[in-house]
Order: sequence, then structure tokens, then C-alpha cells
Amino acid sequence: MTRVQGLGAPWGSSHTELLPRGHRVGDWAVTEPIGAGGWATVYAGRRADERAARAAAARGEPAEVALKIMPTAGLAPRQARNVAEAARREVEIGVRAGHPRLVRLLDSTVLTAPDHPALDGAVVLVMERATGSLRDLLDSGVTEAEGGRLIAGICEGLAHLHRVGWVHADLKPENVLVGADGSVKLADFGLATELTGTHGYAPPMGTLDYLPPERWKAQLGEQGVEIRPSADIWALGIVIHEVFASGAPLFPGATPVARGAAVQEYAAGRAPLRMAHGIPEFWRALAADCLAPTHAARAAHTAASLLERITDHGAGEPGPARRIRPVRLGRTARAALLAVVVCGAVSSAVWTYTAGEAAEEPPRRIQVFNAERACQDRADRDPRCSLGLAVDPLRPYTAGNVVPTRVWHADVLDTDCQLLRGEAVVDESDLQSTHWFRVRLPGPDPDARAWLPAVRTKDRPELPRCPAPAES
Repeated sequence: MTRVQGLGAPWGSSHTELLPRGHRVGDWAVTEPIGAGGWATVYAGRRADERAARAAAARGEPAEVALKIMPTAGLAPRQARNVAEAARREVEIGVRAGHPRLVRLLDSTVLTAPDHPALDGAVVLVMERATGSLRDLLDSGVTEAEGGRLIAGICEGLAHLHRVGWVHADLKPENVLVGADGSVKLADFGLATELTGTHGYAPPMGTLDYLPPERWKAQLGEQGVEIRPSADIWALGIVIHEVFASGAPLFPGATPVARGAAVQEYAAGRAPLRMAHGIPEFWRALAADCLAPTHAARAAHTAASLLERITDHGAGEPGPARRIRPVRLGRTARAALLAVVVCGAVSSAVWTYTAGEAAEEPPRRIQVFNAERACQDRADRDPRCSLGLAVDPLRPYTAGNVVPTRVWHADVLDTDCQLLRGEAVVDESDLQSTHWFRVRLPGPDPDARAWLPAVRTKDRPELPRCPAPAES
């Protein structure tokens, strides 16, 4: 089975089969795969007919789009219903709730692919294409001004969604898209919930790291779990922290479930809210309000009121957007000032790093994490539960790009540096990242190295940047 980026979806479903370049999807032709997740595979597409493309360009319509393909073939009936319902929500929001801060739905169709039975009959959503996501920006770091502009855009999109009666229900950096002009757009409405009065009902799904405390104990009824706009506000608080903490998680723990337990400790008043050092005071206070431990305490902080506070503060003003690039570490030694956070205590340390000499600093240790639940409790090192370490993090993470040494869930590895912009990898829980760690291989050779994708560990040690693999 062909897998996008070398990894399949959580279901092990049939939609990991790739469409070839040039395959027709309605009026569009596939150009390349962009990524894959639990619900869909996303491709870049262009108009298939050149005359139609010229006419569309004259009307100011986009030449390139994103084709979100949501297959149902081969799925169990319940899974197929979930996919169909997710597609329906995306279409309904696209039709009824259009706004400049929501990704634009251009068309929807059904895929005809008789040569690809696993994809034949799939629902296809044609959407405007972005250049990246907020997660990509966090990997590089943003200034306070740029972060404020991004957060203001998110608030604007949420305020509109809530005003027209919807809860996003899966707000996270991966679902905040950024255009070539720096524009911010909320995306992925597969879990969005329509409100009936003060609340709505959603399936018991979502990204664990962004669920509010009440969702961890929510009762599952016939219609699903109860959800309100304050759930989006909680997720916004987590996102604000990540924007100004370079993507670092707010709550401690090696796994999403462990971090969820920390959320419950905080909500119960047994643990304080500890934010990363260096978050500007205004944004620290805004995030704290978003992260009020109960729905009742959070309800006063609507997306509209938060946007008003941001505007009054003078943040979020429109201006030329720019990508903040990371410092490039060459063969000469360069110093980086890093905030080291250990068990909630904050201290500062200066690291000096020279290409090829990362071992001068004591290596940090990280624990391997396998998102496949069936493998997490096994101690027999079954080959089916082993994970690969890459030879080159800039090449696709496939069988031809792994070292012979395998690792398993809970193995502990030494790591000496990190690469933030490698090949994108998606794990079985739909987590995607371009972040990699260079690790020392277990065995007698102290100089043997390989690369572990960051989605394969929940640890985020402060490390110097690695040189480009060709230089190391």
C-alpha cells in the first residue's frame, strides 16, 4: 500500500493510494500531493482546460487550488457516515458562512476514478490553496507584531463563526492557514458543530491537546457530546501560548493523554497555570483569560471581545506580512540564548554550537512515542511495532530512507541537535510536523547518527539547530 510521506492514516484506510499527476477531478487536474490525514488526502490542482484557465484568470479566480479528497470506499459503515458528515459540514459552512478569515470553498464534486477503486466515488472539496499553516510559522518563530497579527486574524474568523452559529471544534495551528500575502484563514471544518441556542452536539472527537477541561469528562449522549463556543476560546488560549513559545506545549506530559491529565489538575485547582518564560505580558493575560478552567469563567471572553482587546492594544494591525526565518548555523561557532524550562522552573543558558561539534554539549534524552495504541503496552519488541530512523530528514520518510537499526515505543535516545524544516511527516494520530531530532544510534559506534521525526516523541528539549545534513 502506497503511503503519503511514508505513513498511513489512523484507520489504515484505502485513501492512502495516490492519484497520478494529471488525473482529472471535475474541472481540475492533480499536480502533486500536499499531505494526508485521518479524514482525507489533499492534492494541489490546476484547471485542466487552458482556455477555461485563461477565462478564470480574467475573472480573478485562482489558477491553483487544494483538492481535499475524502474517500468512503472500503470503510466500515460507521466510518463512511463520519466521512460523509464531515464533508457535509465543510460544504455547509462554505456555502452559508463565507468570510475572508475562513478558507473559501470553490466547489464540491464526486471523484470518478475507475482505475483507482479505493478512491472512486470519493467526495472532493475544491478550496483555495494556502502556502502553509500556522504550525509552519511556529517552527521558524515569529515576532510579537507578526504573532499579534496572526492571532487577530484567528479571532476575527472565530468571531464570525460564532456569530453565525457554529463552533469550529478543532482549532489548532495546523488548521490555521496562511496565504502568500500573509492572510490568515481558518480551515478544516470536518468537526464543526452548529449551535442550537447556547450549545451544539459533536462526535466525541478532536485533537486532545486542544480540548477544554470539561470535554475530558463530557457525557456522551445520543447526539454526541455537548460543545459551546468557549471550547474554541480554550483552544485559542493554547494557540496563543504556542505562538509566543515557538510551538512549545503549555501543559506538561509526554503524551496527549498525560497532558490532558495535567489540564484536569489545573482545572481542579491542584496545579497552577505555568506559561513559558518570555511571553509578552499582554498576550500572557489574554491567554490566561482564554484558559479559565471552567466554561462559566471562560464564557465572558468571546472571540469578539478578545479581538476588541487586541485592537485596543494596537496589535493585529494590517501591514506587510513576512516570514521570520531561523538563524542559519554555519561552520563558524554561533551562540544562541535559549530558555530552558524543566518541571515548571525557568532558567537561562547560553549554548555555543559549531557544525560537526554538537557533542561538545551534553546530549539531551528523548523518549520514543508510537501513536499506535496497540503497540504502546507491548514489551516484546514485536517487529510490527518497530519505528524507523531516517538517513536523511530532507527526503521522504519511506522504507528506502531508514537505517537498519529500529526503535520501539518508550525507548530512550540521546539527541544533540534539531532540524525544524525537514520533510513533513504525519503519524497515525494525524499529527504532522517538519521538525526532526538528530539522535545517536544504539550500539557500539559512538559516532553513529540517524534522524527521529518529532511526531515520534512527545519530548521537546531545548537544543541547538543542526547544520544541513550535507554539512554534518
